[in-house]
Amino acid sequence: TRCIIDCTELFCQKPSSLRHQSSLFSSYKHHVTYKGLLGISPSGAITFISQLYDGSISDKEIVVRSGFLNKELWNENDSVMADRGFTISDHLNTINVKLNIPSFLNGQLQLSKEDATESQTIASLRIHVERAILRIKVFRQISNEIPLVFHGSINQIWTVTCLLCNFLPPLIKK
Repeated sequence: TRCIIDCTELFCQKPSSLRHQSSLFSSYKHHVTYKGLLGISPSGAITFISQLYDGSISDKEIVVRSGFLNKELWNENDSVMADRGFTISDHLNTINVKLNIPSFLNGQLQLSKEDATESQTIASLRIHVERAILRIKVFRQISNEIPLVFHGSINQIWTVTCLLCNFLPPLIKK
């Protein structure tokens, strides 16, 4: 596995324009948000940071728009680990990268023993990207509702905050 990915949302101040409210509104968070994609290495270092998008965008669309699928970033037969919501295997297949996501029931009452074990393994490793996101969200600039005056520079604030987390003690202790 080369990268473990997940999206996160940052609350922002509600704009007065209804058009902007609509594009920033996240039906998942029921609030106006910015949404970004984060990728970590298996050792826990943040290795991919997308720009922030309006909260209404889907995780799959962020993967497509963010440059994550740039062929130059990947070696043949690399693997990406993600949550079930990332139905991006068709996009990854075009660059010869495999997607590891927990198994779906697909109409079954329960998973096979092998699928259940694999899903538990993926979940136990995927938790590290959640921990990386929590580290980012403690920074004061983005931990609260982001004021609209930061709209023009929020991507720089987001990127620097993410990169600063790589200078913290290791996320995964050996």
